[in-house]
Amino acid sequence: MAIVRGTPEGFHSLTPALICRDTPKAMEFYARAFGATEISRFAGPDGKIMNAQMRIGDSIFMLSEENLDWDAKSPLSLNGSPVSLQIYVEDTDKAFDTAVSAGATVTMPVEDMFWGDRWGSIADPFGHRWAIATRKKELDSDELKRAAGDFFSQMQNASSDLLRPTLGGRRRVIQIAGPLFYRRSGSARASGPHPRRV
Repeated sequence: MAIVRGTPEGFHSLTPALICRDTPKAMEFYARAFGATEISRFAGPDGKIMNAQMRIGDSIFMLSEENLDWDAKSPLSLNGSPVSLQIYVEDTDKAFDTAVSAGATVTMPVEDMFWGDRWGSIADPFGHRWAIATRKKELDSDELKRAAGDFFSQMQNASSDLLRPTLGGRRRVIQIAGPLFYRRSGSARASGPHPRRV
């Protein structure tokens, strides 16, 4: 008798599940943009995908077709999404360019960020937001606080449009505050206000 695992093999404790309009096309896009591989797909009586599973790197995510009758709305129906998924890769610039070439829209160009990542963000054609990052520097709690303080001081002092572009054109600065302040070394967290639009 097979052993049944509470968490199926290959899954982590948290699994993103994306609702998409035209899920088969979304799956094709994720394969081109992120190198995602298909694990499975299951269609309902109407032929639309009820559940599909894909893998990026060591992580599985799920997809399903938008169904307004079930109140399962995609970002295209909601006019946006408050959620962003982050992918860690070995080469941010290469992965970012691949995603953009596949049809993603740049929402924040790749830059070296104060928390130690080389990081950029995109929106896919189905309304979902993604961040692509490579860890370049490990910062302890004190180093992270100093780097954050320097960054916010620069942003506060950048009062003219002439100066803002020298800071990387960040008029919409960092919409994913929470994860950025978590650090593996000592599980240190930096406190303080979340970044805001400037």
